[in-house]
Amino acid sequence: MTTQPRGSSNRQWGLRTGLALLGIGTAAIGAPLDLGLKVLDLSADDTRQTVVDREAGQYLGHVSTVLLEDGRTIFAVYPKGHGKGAIVLKRSTDGGRSWSERLPVPASWATSLETPTIHRVVDAAGRRRLILWSGRYPARLARSDDDGVTWSELEPVGDWGGTVVMGSVVALRDAGHYLAMFHDAGAYFTAGGRATQTFTLYQTISTNGGLSWSVPTSIWSGAEVHLCEPGAIRSPDGGRLAVLLRENRRVRGSHIMFSDDEGVRWSEPVEMPRSRTGDRHTLRYAPDGRIVCVFRAATPEGMRGRPFGVNEDVDKAGQGSPFEGDCVAWVGTWEDLVRGAPGQYYVRLLDNRRGWDTTYPGVEVLPDGTVVVTTYGTWDSGQPPYIRSMRFRLDELDALARRTSARVPDSERRAVAALSSMPSDAGPDSAASGIARWACAAPDGGHARVPAAVCASANRQPAVRRHCQ
Repeated sequence: MTTQPRGSSNRQWGLRTGLALLGIGTAAIGAPLDLGLKVLDLSADDTRQTVVDREAGQYLGHVSTVLLEDGRTIFAVYPKGHGKGAIVLKRSTDGGRSWSERLPVPASWATSLETPTIHRVVDAAGRRRLILWSGRYPARLARSDDDGVTWSELEPVGDWGGTVVMGSVVALRDAGHYLAMFHDAGAYFTAGGRATQTFTLYQTISTNGGLSWSVPTSIWSGAEVHLCEPGAIRSPDGGRLAVLLRENRRVRGSHIMFSDDEGVRWSEPVEMPRSRTGDRHTLRYAPDGRIVCVFRAATPEGMRGRPFGVNEDVDKAGQGSPFEGDCVAWVGTWEDLVRGAPGQYYVRLLDNRRGWDTTYPGVEVLPDGTVVVTTYGTWDSGQPPYIRSMRFRLDELDALARRTSARVPDSERRAVAALSSMPSDAGPDSAASGIARWACAAPDGGHARVPAAVCASANRQPAVRRHCQ
């Protein structure tokens, strides 16, 4: 006979007992957010993953990548440390399946104070170059004119700096013109700056293919929400820009803002659904026109009361995102961004095992539609973060979604049977009532594939109805 543990409420005990009878783990009790779209998981498929770099006892962090025009050469840069440290450069010549040893870099790259970012730019004469940013004050820039064979030292761009320089670099309509975006809270924009509780989004313009950049201008500033790390994407017709934004106070979801005039004016930021709430959004179009957005799953509900680097696998708590603290991808359309719709898929790509310290991702789409995601995280419990790359295609997600829709787990079949035969006098603390609360109290009226009619019947019972209210 199972006895109720001391400190457990009658209602919690009924729920735990009911779920145990169905063979459902008690992690389900946490009631993760219902994101309103199909949830998929690729993280257990090791065949998709490649170790890019790992060093015993060394934290390897926040990744940025760029794909060259040959469709297979990818450069990756990242710091030896959390958000700062000597910059490491690696190259893949086979679309991310294998990676070079660490490549030689200029001496000044060892002095980087921020997360590096790497970008392709082309000037009005068609000359291609790669640029690498390193932030804080002063913002510094290195460049390569020979597709990454040789690089310049890091040199100051101007008398200004910032955080995560640059969050995005976007080609404008005029040849050789680029818009770059970053944020700061006062600490690094000027020499001797001090951190405040006001976050500001900045943009700067280059008109000569990334060689020089204008003095940044503010496009938004606020203290009620801390919007930062702008991730930009252009509309399919080319006429509009969107920027997705992390919310760093952890009181609201991520936000989005739009420009219809190449960044001259921006709309007021508005909150997005939880299916796109997280950090360091990196967006690319797939060949079929759908958008893939990769980011760190970090929700206000999941992070409430817990430190960023807590030494636990935070998705096991069942709060916030079902993949809280992990590397995830959102798949949807431009129209979903504009309308604030949930989207099509929410996918766990890699399972981070410690807090939220993961997923500043490089995201590249190969000519055959393969999406290559390269990022950092605690992939092995008790070990420092290192760099992995993983790959998937949207047609694979479509096939997986069809298979999971057709398959009903045994635990859910048992839940349907239990609810269908639930006695009319089931008390509020009974196992049967616990099953009903788990299965039928989700925001959409039902958990997983429990038939709506069964949920409707269970919810007519006073005990369950009181719970749902």
